[in-house]
Amino acid sequence: MAPSQPTAATPSVFAQAILGAYKRYGKNPAHALAVAQIAPEEIHAPNGRITAAQFERLSGAAMRELDDEALGWFGRRLPWGSYGMLARASISAPTLRVALTRWCRHHGLICADITLRLEVDGDVASITLHEHVDLGDVREFCQVSVLRNILGVACWLVDSRIPLLAVHLPFEAPLHRDAYAVLFSGPVRFSDGPATLCFDAHYLDLPLRRDEKALQHMLQNALPLTVLQYRRDRLLMQRARQTLANHARQTHNADTLAALLHVSPRTLHRQLKEEGTTLQALKDEVRKDRAIDLLQRTERPIKQVADASGFRNEKSFIRAFRTWTGQSPAHFRRQRP
Repeated sequence: MAPSQPTAATPSVFAQAILGAYKRYGKNPAHALAVAQIAPEEIHAPNGRITAAQFERLSGAAMRELDDEALGWFGRRLPWGSYGMLARASISAPTLRVALTRWCRHHGLICADITLRLEVDGDVASITLHEHVDLGDVREFCQVSVLRNILGVACWLVDSRIPLLAVHLPFEAPLHRDAYAVLFSGPVRFSDGPATLCFDAHYLDLPLRRDEKALQHMLQNALPLTVLQYRRDRLLMQRARQTLANHARQTHNADTLAALLHVSPRTLHRQLKEEGTTLQALKDEVRKDRAIDLLQRTERPIKQVADASGFRNEKSFIRAFRTWTGQSPAHFRRQRP
């Protein structure tokens, strides 16, 4: 069997933007294109695509040749090593919250054209990009790159996948809008700015899992962070338990729960197994806790308790409750203090 070819999913307009940076600085992109093995017709094809590997090689070569890690987005260069400096300032933080706060603050020190801000509203955290100048033709490329960069670093710092609840972008949906399913893991909303990533705020409390040695290695291979999909989600079990509790009637099977968690059913089962549990065990735990709480605190009829606990009918609830406690729900209620 022939080896599978890499999927060409990165919009070639991003490569066009890099060529624009070469033009701005009066330099020839021929070497970078050769390193990336990109033919001119690939870049200029209508709604064309290149592979992630090609784009990484092109970006890496351009950043070094132009000495600008921002690739011409801003009014001044961000010399090679600028984002490494942000990473060094963040890696000593005790939690992701502190690390991202530092990243956003220090990004403002090296670039005045945009501001990054971390905010929390209830259980939802957001990283927002505010524009202070007209970014012109590179607006989409800049905003997508900056957001994917900070998300990639955040995932790396805590060694965990951080699924996105939503992505807001201020520009209209481009011709290559389908590529955004690859660029971001969560639902993308166009013409809905400012540019923002939204995710579960509980990830901010995770401790950092990287040290100086890991940082040195990462800085030599930093570009893949923008496309790396982490298998492990260190909060998936907690998120699954909370979702089961909050949406008892809508989570009767793995498909509906996985959709609410923005993962595939296969990923859900695999990661729960890695955490030493199963979906059924988690459902039983949540339903049992919910049922016991309602039986102890309320006078709701057993049928209502069954429904509120996520059961399709009273009979299956009573059978499950006997398995959990050795008693019927009615007998359990009579025994309460």
